[in-house]
Amino acid sequence: MPTAGAPATPHAVSRLRTARLARSAKPFMARGGIKGERCPGCRLVPSHCLCALHPVVPTRAGMCLLMADIEPLKPSNTGWLIADVVPDTFAFGWARTEVDPALLTLLADPQWAPYVVFPGEFVAPERVVTQVAAPARAGDGKRPLFILLDATWAEARKMFRKSPYLAQLPVLSLQPEQISRYQLRRSHRTDHFCTAEVAALCLDLAGEPQAGETLQAYLDVFTHHYLQSKHQLPPDWLGEAHARLRAARTAPPTALP
Repeated sequence: MPTAGAPATPHAVSRLRTARLARSAKPFMARGGIKGERCPGCRLVPSHCLCALHPVVPTRAGMCLLMADIEPLKPSNTGWLIADVVPDTFAFGWARTEVDPALLTLLADPQWAPYVVFPGEFVAPERVVTQVAAPARAGDGKRPLFILLDATWAEARKMFRKSPYLAQLPVLSLQPEQISRYQLRRSHRTDHFCTAEVAALCLDLAGEPQAGETLQAYLDVFTHHYLQSKHQLPPDWLGEAHARLRAARTAPPTALP
């Protein structure tokens, strides 16, 4: 059984969580009340820590998480997993009346081609795309930057409507044929995915299937550890989820253009 490693350098979601906690007037309690000690690196109880399994996959694509106020604090939040895996992950808290200047700077950075990931049925057709332009087709060498609204579905719709700085960006509408495997927080609609699943699908569209598979496998391992901890059962280190993650971590890396 792997042992917990020292927490890595805090990534964007970790830093956002720290900033959000600093603004809190009272301690944040996850659902179910006090749960005791949690690992600062993976947010799980120490007996179920998966820091030693933390994968990092170099990618051309970047991820920009716009997070509803409480999301960085939730132990079940999967935006954290995206930041673990994808080196160029950025995270910003969302507010209706203000926007972080660093977010506007990121969206204007010429190295990135931003896409807002959102269902096309709620968007004017002329803004909707279903594919990501490869560098050779784009002709400008820009890297895709996927903007993910990390929130409940009701919150995400409000964020989309009330963020004018997103209004001129193309909207990537995913067309997945599989239903969500996420078991921690489920939508009533089977075409709604958790944030890490959406990111994995985006990586596939960007031509980075190994990164997408690694993130999906990492999500499955996290889900397994989280649920086993919740039910006071040990994790199955030799089970299917761990086997998939080991296979993804040892696969030959995808060549980046």
